[in-house]
Amino acid sequence: MIYSNDKIKVPRFSEEEGFYTTRKRSKMMSKIHSKNTKPELIFRKALWKRGIRYRVNNKQLPGKPEVIIKKYKLAIFIDGEYWHVYNWNERKPKLKTNPRFWIPKIERNMQRDKEVNQQLQNMEYTIFRFWVHEIKDNLKT
Repeated sequence: MIYSNDKIKVPRFSEEEGFYTTRKRSKMMSKIHSKNTKPELIFRKALWKRGIRYRVNNKQLPGKPEVIIKKYKLAIFIDGEYWHVYNWNERKPKLKTNPRFWIPKIERNMQRDKEVNQQLQNMEYTIFRFWVHEIKDNLKT
């Protein structure tokens, strides 16, 4: 892949650098799922209820969109506020724990989202990105 901007380098997560993982943190992180999250299920249920048929987590498409509507070439992502950075300018200065790791990590996620959008647009897909809070606030469970 050719990057329009330099690819952001993320430092390795190592205990020698002061990065560490407690058992409690490890247990919390293990609960985070990458697919079939509650917001995704709420969104898919709303589509199904309206008679809209779709595919989920298509590995052949860049970024593995949560929902694909092939008929209309729609790629739909449901982005979590933390990993996909909702209000980054407000949140960035507040990062206290391991900022040398987390700032490049999160900025790389932002860069990757833009790259994925561009790749899908090149494939003539229309991209929709919804924040988790938008799904929770606007769709009934």
